[in-house]
Amino acid sequence: MTALAPSLVLLIMNCPALAAAPNTGWSATGGGTLFYTDDVALFSATRRSSLDGDPSQPVLDVSRTGIGKDMVFEPYVRVSKLIPSSLGETELSVRVRGFVYATNPEFSQSGIYLEAIHAFTPRTLLRLRYFTAPDQLLGQTEFHEAEQNLQDMRVTSHLGTVRLDHRLSEHWEIQLLGRAGIRNFNDPFMQRDTLLWRFGPHLVYHLNHHARFIAGYHYERGLADGRHEAELHDDASYVHHFASIGIEADLMEHLELELDFHYERNNFTAGNPEDERFNGHENIFLGSGRLSYQLTDHTALTVMVQRSNRRQNFHQTHDHNTNVSVGAVYRF
Repeated sequence: MTALAPSLVLLIMNCPALAAAPNTGWSATGGGTLFYTDDVALFSATRRSSLDGDPSQPVLDVSRTGIGKDMVFEPYVRVSKLIPSSLGETELSVRVRGFVYATNPEFSQSGIYLEAIHAFTPRTLLRLRYFTAPDQLLGQTEFHEAEQNLQDMRVTSHLGTVRLDHRLSEHWEIQLLGRAGIRNFNDPFMQRDTLLWRFGPHLVYHLNHHARFIAGYHYERGLADGRHEAELHDDASYVHHFASIGIEADLMEHLELELDFHYERNNFTAGNPEDERFNGHENIFLGSGRLSYQLTDHTALTVMVQRSNRRQNFHQTHDHNTNVSVGAVYRF
């Protein structure tokens, strides 16, 4: 599956259907971003941490993040179809995004998004999304039955999201989000298989046509199979709090700025005092900035910087991740 994203990008970008006339209702956006990261094991978790992403994506508990630096290519393509009807307009889309690592190719992975957006009125939208990240390598960690034997830990995520967007007034918009899904781990770590659900509101303030502020909060509950196997001392169940603030603004006619800051708190709910996560918690702070320059009607160039800091109390670790990128987007 690690070669899926680049292959689909090449296939879709060369598909004749993308040259169809605008009145067919088809559209496509594609692009690529080149990242420098100082921590291979934390890169994907940092990239997916957002109100619209997957901020609770798991990482290794024990700090084995010294794998090193890398260059990561992130190709993506999105193809959509607009379908008008008497009930409003519906947009169906598929998006594929990949992370292709230069010197650590075993960490390469793909993410697939299927989405339907229905506009009941110009003020009210309903979004339905399915996301999967198959067979993602998190890194190597100690297998519970052989402490000196390092094993690959892999996870496959299946997540379904529903979000209702409603414009309350000229300036105010509210978004209500719900999400549920499962994370399946590979055989040595099956006790970490997790059923999760999440809900939360977002509040958007449109200052004018050129700037908006966004604030949001999510509550997520994850229940791992290990809570029923106390003898393994590996109950990864948790309560996840995610808070975010951000701004999107047009600095000038062709230049757009995005700034955001996130705070995450993971409270582990293991009930066995012999479990290392008993009374355990994790704090994560993440900030990012992105500039986008509209080069032509169809092409934009982007520059981004991200920085995250993670601290766990039960391992006394303090990990950080910095990502810097340049990229291009082309709209057909």
